[in-house]
Amino acid sequence: MTTRILICDDSSLARKQMTRALPLPLHEHVIYATNGQEALTKLRAGEADLMFLDLNMPELDGYQVLEHIRQEDLPVLTIVVSGDIQPEARERVRKLGAIDFIKKPTDQDTVLDLLTRYGYYRPGELEDLARNDSSLRSAGFNEAPEISVSLSDYLQEIANVAMGRSSDLLARLLRVFVRQPIPRVAFIANSELHMAISAARDTSTYSAVCQGFTGSGIAGEALLLFADASFRDMAEMLHYDNVDGDAVHVEVLMDMSSILFGAFLKGIGDQLDIKLGLSHPRVLGQHRQISDLLEHHSGREEKLLCIEISYRLEERDIHCDMLVLLTENSIPFLEKRLQYLVD
Repeated sequence: MTTRILICDDSSLARKQMTRALPLPLHEHVIYATNGQEALTKLRAGEADLMFLDLNMPELDGYQVLEHIRQEDLPVLTIVVSGDIQPEARERVRKLGAIDFIKKPTDQDTVLDLLTRYGYYRPGELEDLARNDSSLRSAGFNEAPEISVSLSDYLQEIANVAMGRSSDLLARLLRVFVRQPIPRVAFIANSELHMAISAARDTSTYSAVCQGFTGSGIAGEALLLFADASFRDMAEMLHYDNVDGDAVHVEVLMDMSSILFGAFLKGIGDQLDIKLGLSHPRVLGQHRQISDLLEHHSGREEKLLCIEISYRLEERDIHCDMLVLLTENSIPFLEKRLQYLVD
């Protein structure tokens, strides 16, 4: 019996990785969706029996897709594939009807184990497929369409996985659920940074801390922009005795940067297979608008690869933006890693 598989993910890299994790004979029956609305259109047309579903997507996210599948009683089995590894995320998708959960980046052994568990292949067949993959390719066996991956796609996906790690750590420490955004990736001039990030349009005041990092072929700076209106609630969640005053605000900044920078940058380093060295964090300023806090970048002409992530704590009026700024000299290394990954 033919198994028709739908891979729904806005990341071209994630779609490519998921396809590669499948046994080659299944590739002929793989179709793709780049957002939740597109996936639902294909499911309503009866085009898939099994779906691998991302959670963080434009249009409709994975949670909304699962809700529609349940409400409309669409005949498809769904396995969620996500960088959001918070325990609450896993619990929510199971309650919405997902049969299982795979964390990103996709591991082939995990995928094959699930295909076996749910009856899409028997273990003996999987072993035969592993032995015969090379002969199938040489015989011209039909594969899924080739997927091209840009440097921006690559950075967005590794940022998505790293963000999942930092959100998971934050969620476990504070016992909250962190809403996962889609990371924004842009190649911009230093002087344009304050105009390019979404938080710059906010008239609220922020406080900021930054931390440099270097590795083999890569260097940059991480910045945490914390909304002043969030400090009191954050201090209470961190169980500070005193929740007001600039000294407490600095402590909150340092605690949050330690949590988010450490987990995020380690996640980036692990995926690039390098160890990043971190400088000491320093406070850029307090109670100022974004453009003022980023003023130290405005006089430099170098172009940057900017990754922006906006963290939001569910049911809390707490939000902060993290910027990861990669130097122009990091681009050749990143392009080489991308080429190695997709070849």
